[in-house]
Amino acid sequence: MPTFTAPLRDMRFVLHEVFDAPALWARLPALADHVDADTADAILEEAAKVTAQLIAPLNRSGDEEGAQWLAGEVSTPSGFKSAYATYIEGGWVGLSGNPAFGGLGMPKMLAVQFEEMLYAANSSFALYSALTSGACLAIDAHASDDLKSTYLPPLYEGRWAGSMCLTEAHAGTDLGILRTRAEPREDGSFNLSGSKMFITGGDQDLTENIIHLVLAKLPDAPAGPRGISLFLVPKVLVNADGSLGAANAVSCGSIEHKMGIKASATCVINFDNARGWLVGEANKGLAAMFTMMNYERLSIGIQGIGCAQMSYQNAAAYACERLQGRAATGAIAPAKIADPIIVHADVRRMLLSMKAMTEGGRAFASYVGQQLDLSKFSADPQEQAQAGALVSLLTPVAKAFFTDTGFDSCVLGQQVFGGHGYIREWGQEQLVRDVRIAQIYEGTNGIQALDLLGRKVIANNGVALELFTAQIRTFASQPDTPYASELLDAVQRLEDVSQWLTAQAGINPNEVGAAAVEYLHLFGYVAYAWLWARMAAVAQNALPADSDFYNAKLATASFYFRRLLPRTLSLEQSIRAGSESLFELEAAHF
Repeated sequence: MPTFTAPLRDMRFVLHEVFDAPALWARLPALADHVDADTADAILEEAAKVTAQLIAPLNRSGDEEGAQWLAGEVSTPSGFKSAYATYIEGGWVGLSGNPAFGGLGMPKMLAVQFEEMLYAANSSFALYSALTSGACLAIDAHASDDLKSTYLPPLYEGRWAGSMCLTEAHAGTDLGILRTRAEPREDGSFNLSGSKMFITGGDQDLTENIIHLVLAKLPDAPAGPRGISLFLVPKVLVNADGSLGAANAVSCGSIEHKMGIKASATCVINFDNARGWLVGEANKGLAAMFTMMNYERLSIGIQGIGCAQMSYQNAAAYACERLQGRAATGAIAPAKIADPIIVHADVRRMLLSMKAMTEGGRAFASYVGQQLDLSKFSADPQEQAQAGALVSLLTPVAKAFFTDTGFDSCVLGQQVFGGHGYIREWGQEQLVRDVRIAQIYEGTNGIQALDLLGRKVIANNGVALELFTAQIRTFASQPDTPYASELLDAVQRLEDVSQWLTAQAGINPNEVGAAAVEYLHLFGYVAYAWLWARMAAVAQNALPADSDFYNAKLATASFYFRRLLPRTLSLEQSIRAGSESLFELEAAHF
């Protein structure tokens, strides 16, 4: 049975050496008093123990048993309830929550490392608290003071959980056609009626209450997405003193039977004149919900990194032990009946691809976390605005590129095992099944690509893109920057393709949809190249301090630039081929 070991050395390298996060935290007033390098390391050490010893052992058994639905009640797999009770004692749900309401107020740069550990250990378990953290963000940013003081403390404690109720059977991405309705009551609350599906953690037996954030329409709402409002609807009504009262008119109609994340309850939730409260302004619910969804999309992206990390650990250990054949250059272990498969070039190709993409993703997630911290805590209005623009630009890249490449890495990890990778007991096939959903929920990756290219690049004439590429060019222009010429070539390719697509979109609107996914991948590979160059620069200078670690980092950087970054060449060619060939075939011939 596979075991999980958190990559603490690499996480500390990214936080402390590549980004110098403690120096950033020291200059942000909201963070300076309660987080420094020692605090961060202590939190990571404890998180590594919690995820490895408490949560990871439930991963396979949870998959085998799955969440269960009986007569409207959902139960989680054996061991989940006890583990969750221990988990919330550590304050993990409120790790980056608002301290004014009981959160720990830790920076997002630190939280993303914890989230990776959690998803690597057990994606199903991770989702229960991930949705709660997201719900807290929306409530904290948009709800009234009364709602905040009532709901945030028990949510941060983990006694209550949160859910996000967007999707309806007839309305997936097109939220403008949703049918759930909210009728005003005389006391200022609302009666909500409708049905939502694909609700992660919509019901469970881990917490004493579940706080649903529900998108619905008021009677006089404008048509389409401009008429959507956001409501807070508790499963159990809350008394004026904060105690639990009567059950609300909220029920779980069923749970889905899924390919993966089987221990996570994915629910149909019905609202039958359920009482709820408006969050934010009427008809501006999408803006409030996107506060939550931007963080959730980064979190789901990190699910891709976490699963890839777990798959890599398993595959690397297996490759060093499994004896098959001899090295092409002659026996490496002549005293044994065969050499370990790590000697074979194709196995090394798979493992290095996994390692390079996972470590690149970890650095990119930390960079996006840094921008989230700056956009939230910086005292400099210009810095805050620029960070916010970068978060908007990079969120779809993080969500889609992390999960597309994370799935690819999990498949490679399964392939390293050969036939054993197809067998349940090794854990590799579960990772493939579990990570697959991350490309679909929180906005499919195709939608993320359209958002990136259509809204974040073309619609604003590449202003945010220029902010990002200027950082890369500034770094590449410094003396002795490793891979500077390759990096400058790559960023020039991204800029040229962006300008070409902007021009083409004005001629043929199909060009955006035709190129979006390849464009997002091109963007992702260029972003990783920047981060690998940064990591290589640090490793070069620090080499004598820990030669094994830094030499491995330099070797992986070399592999990335020689074998993975060239993929941008074919992506450019595919994009420039245009959309015409997609529409030559008549619909009847598909």
